[in-house]
Amino acid sequence: MRRFLVYWLPPLAWMAAIFICSAQPDLPHAPEPLLDLLLKKAGHATAYGILAWLKLRLLLHYFGDRRALALLRFASVALTIAYALSDEYHQRFVPGRNGNLADVGVDALGACCAMLLNGWLTARRRTSRLLSFVR
Repeated sequence: MRRFLVYWLPPLAWMAAIFICSAQPDLPHAPEPLLDLLLKKAGHATAYGILAWLKLRLLLHYFGDRRALALLRFASVALTIAYALSDEYHQRFVPGRNGNLADVGVDALGACCAMLLNGWLTARRRTSRLLSFVR
């Protein structure tokens, strides 16, 4: 039960939150159309970046071989893109919304950026450990 709460519940809850937001017939609009577009795309990228990180965390728990980290990051992005595709398909049936493949691209970009950030932070942590060991 603890494993479910710690590793499975966060990505499932985040996916449910995305589903609920995408089921809304109309989202609030910013006063400027360009600002509205930028905020919505940034929201897409951020939400799916967080989802990719949560999925990576889950995958690392079950397949924790650090040597396969690049493969696990790829799997996390692939799973996130699959969910983004299903979410855009779901939006086709919500009144006032439409499915858009460009949004899947933004979602994929957010997931990839999250994995690049994860890689950079991991490398930075390793370097700082090595430097502290050498001193």
